[in-house]
Amino acid sequence: MSSDVTEALEEPEDLSYEELEEDDSVSATDLSELLKEGTKESHDRAENTQFVKDFLKGRIKRELFKLGTVALYFTYSVLEEEMERNKDQPAFTPLYFPLELHRKEALMKDLEYFYGEGWREKVQCSEATQRYIDRIRHVGQHEPELLVAHAYTRYMGDLSGGQVLKKVAQRALKLPSTGEGVQFYIFDNISNPQQFKQFYRARLNALDLDKGTKERIVEEANKAFEFNMQVFEELDKIGALLAEETQEGGLPVHDGKGDLRKCPYYAAKLGAAEVSSCPCHVALALLKLPTVQLVLAACVAVAAGVVAWYVM
Repeated sequence: MSSDVTEALEEPEDLSYEELEEDDSVSATDLSELLKEGTKESHDRAENTQFVKDFLKGRIKRELFKLGTVALYFTYSVLEEEMERNKDQPAFTPLYFPLELHRKEALMKDLEYFYGEGWREKVQCSEATQRYIDRIRHVGQHEPELLVAHAYTRYMGDLSGGQVLKKVAQRALKLPSTGEGVQFYIFDNISNPQQFKQFYRARLNALDLDKGTKERIVEEANKAFEFNMQVFEELDKIGALLAEETQEGGLPVHDGKGDLRKCPYYAAKLGAAEVSSCPCHVALALLKLPTVQLVLAACVAVAAGVVAWYVM
């Protein structure tokens, strides 16, 4: 951890986060307080999206978690690129902590774990994520003071609720306890997340910003929450189309959501039902099922063996 952060965090270590939050020195006009109050509704809405609620209950499919990690990779790649571009801007410099906060490298490790060494060729940016990073790029290049909103929304969330999601993901997806697959949630250079968050808020409050700029930052933070919710909704729609774990025998089970025709097993059943009046069509539909094909192949093999025995 950098020296200025370490010095700041060496002050009473036995002080709890709750006590720090109730510090009388916090003013209603401080940026940290404006952000906290001004994004409360957006924060609640984000926490109550179906994707997040299912995630917290441990109902997270591995494929969906992988796609979520991909979305985070593209988001942080652009966010940290713009932070690097603006690290000398007075409106952002006090919040530049690459050693403590940057997540791109951790996400690269997670993607290699899930997709293998050639992961770069296997991932792509989704539509919702693209809209999110387009906004971050615009802000970084044209309104760098608003970059504060995106950094605050992402990193403070990662140090808070993100730590809960890490434990849920490890348990639900049976990930190694050593951290593979969830490096994104692990901040090796922050020994006390609660104290660091308080220090970060103090840095926010020390920014030399006028009232109008503070209001624009709060507005941008709400936009950041909205972009995140759009990503959650996109993942939720994808999740509705993903089949559950495969049944014994190789037949996928549909989870009851989305279009049944997207599920090969149910599509075959529906196809057979639609042509049930014609025996030959029923037979053709049945032949498309993997189990029937396997049995048929076995019968053909037995018949061929019998014929060969008589010919000899």
